Amino acid sequence: MTTANKLTILRIILVPVFLGVLYAGFPNSNYVALAIFIIASLTDLLDGYIARHYNQITNFGKFMDPLADKILVMSAMCWFVENGQMPGWALAIVLLREFAVSGMRLVAVEQGKVIAAAWSGKVKTASTMVCLCLMMLNIPAWLNTLCVVVIVATTVYSGIEYFIKNKDVFKNAD
Repeated sequence: MTTANKLTILRIILVPVFLGVLYAGFPNSNYVALAIFIIASLTDLLDGYIARHYNQITNFGKFMDPLADKILVMSAMCWFVENGQMPGWALAIVLLREFAVSGMRLVAVEQGKVIAAAWSGKVKTASTMVCLCLMMLNIPAWLNTLCVVVIVATTVYSGIEYFIKNKDVFKNAD
């Protein structure tokens, strides 16, 4: 198993640790959870760099890396919904976009095409990670609301861009 794949697996293992700390609710647990979330998020950057730089790109990594990211982000968002910091409709929009883009990628694969990550998707991921980190702190309600707006806006924009740029995928779909 490559180093990049081990980092991806570590990110998945950190998700229940992250959630366990959040739910434990001990004093300053949000700061400990934030540290775990940041470490998990950094493994995403690191595993991608290692995979590309040291030619460790594998089919396992192509599948598990984006899945690990979704597991981490969706777990945090579910906690925020349960905690009252994010409305359920915002999470539903994020889930809809993720399922739709993943479905489009599956259709493209069936046609022998690969849909690369777009710049807006990278902006969405980075801004979502930053906003989720901020939301783990004791921030004012207006800033929490702004974070939710940024997450939803970048999610919707990147989803629309994916479909516009790749609409030819559906022209040949059966």
